Amino acid sequence: MIRRFGGAVQFLTVLPIRAGDVSLAGSAVFFPLVGAALGASASSVYLLLARLLPTPLASILAILFLVLATGGLHEDGLADVADAFRAGRTPEKIFAIMKDSRVGTFGALALTFSILIRWQALNALGAPSTIALIVSEALPRTALVVLSHIAKPAGSGLGSALGTGLSRNVTLVAAAQGIALACLAGPWLAATLLAGTAGLIWMARSYFHRRIGGVTGDCLGATGQLVECYCLLTFVCARSIS
Repeated sequence: MIRRFGGAVQFLTVLPIRAGDVSLAGSAVFFPLVGAALGASASSVYLLLARLLPTPLASILAILFLVLATGGLHEDGLADVADAFRAGRTPEKIFAIMKDSRVGTFGALALTFSILIRWQALNALGAPSTIALIVSEALPRTALVVLSHIAKPAGSGLGSALGTGLSRNVTLVAAAQGIALACLAGPWLAATLLAGTAGLIWMARSYFHRRIGGVTGDCLGATGQLVECYCLLTFVCARSIS
């Protein structure tokens, strides 16, 4: 189990951890917990900086911490998907664009809006944002596991490596972790977060299956970014209503 957790940390972060001979699919059981740890760390960064800097600066630096800590893994997926999935493009053209390391106009726009939404959401939440960050980082990682299990792998990259060996038990345990962590937000807010996340997972599966016959690692990353934005916006709406 320790090696599996190390494998999850190794894949989802830039920490120099060597997990040894452990499969990516096996490590996926701890994806939500690693996401929660990232959220808690970002909250610590935010709370520390908020003592010294205005809230907007503390918020954007907390987002910067998350991007650096994860190596921009999911942001890269979002940019590739935004550039590749244009109307009328064939699957072959989509795959070719996703393999291209350059970022196009739509990819840059997607990244800009993703960062702006997360920044402004965190800024609006203010100091009591620890639970919001924990849940908003855990549920996207849960979504990666669930989507990988219910969708067909496409291509031969990380998405295929994760989806091919992912067992039902690993998926169920990861999903249970995501549900438990979402409950930190309270029953009604947790229900909203989980329902929205499930809806985004299902829509992503349907869309990617229709366009390219399955999901790639970029598709998983883009879905994770959408779930993260949704979660933070849901916390902001809940705070505005209460």
